[in-house]
Amino acid sequence: MAQQATPVRSARLGRALGPEPTAVSGVVLLLPGGDEVSSRRPSPMLATASVRALGRRLVRAGREEGLTAHVVHYRYRGWNGSEAHLARDASWATDEVVRRYGDVPVCLVGVDMGGRAALHAAGHEAVNSVLAIAPWLPESDVAASPEPVKQLVGRRVLIVHGTNDQRTDPELSFRLAARAKKANRDVCRFEVHADRHGLHQYRDEVHALAADFVMGVVYGRAFSRPVRDALAAPPPLGLRMPLAAGFGSSFR
Repeated sequence: MAQQATPVRSARLGRALGPEPTAVSGVVLLLPGGDEVSSRRPSPMLATASVRALGRRLVRAGREEGLTAHVVHYRYRGWNGSEAHLARDASWATDEVVRRYGDVPVCLVGVDMGGRAALHAAGHEAVNSVLAIAPWLPESDVAASPEPVKQLVGRRVLIVHGTNDQRTDPELSFRLAARAKKANRDVCRFEVHADRHGLHQYRDEVHALAADFVMGVVYGRAFSRPVRDALAAPPPLGLRMPLAAGFGSSFR
């Protein structure tokens, strides 16, 4: 009996979240979390739950300007070492955006391992900004190369991390942001005091912060004062900006 070839997996874009604008002028690519090592396919509903609500909030904020958002469905659940499958899928998705919509600005928005994918894929010429929420980053290892930051030059970058995150180390995102800011002043990082990995305690504030950032970097809207101050501040202040409940009114 002839052996059947194993089908080649491919990444894909989910449907646009909400009604797609008649003329798309900006795109948010939503990158869900994943595992460090796994060759399994992600579960579509579970994998994307963490980014769908945020994506809908961003689309509502920018629909009149022509903003659309798509969830990236990965080939594999895992990063898988040097294969960096999630980052490669993010780059493929950006190519697909250019094919579908032409020369429009792309903001990569990643959560957990998707945050790492967004940071890695930022070098694509269509990407103008990155939002990494509670990004998973590897522990420092003297034998391994540090996480790259050169690809972030020329992009505006926002990192948000809960100080009580026990899944992804907030200190590692601070160190990466500190290295990135030496080469790119347009890097800032907010700390969500006492919140955990899912950032449920201050979810409204985090989503409002994200919408403010995305509308500023994609459409040139004026940033609210906290974001403006964070981008302008030198490290370490611009990398340890607090996000608390009282900030919410600044973004709405």
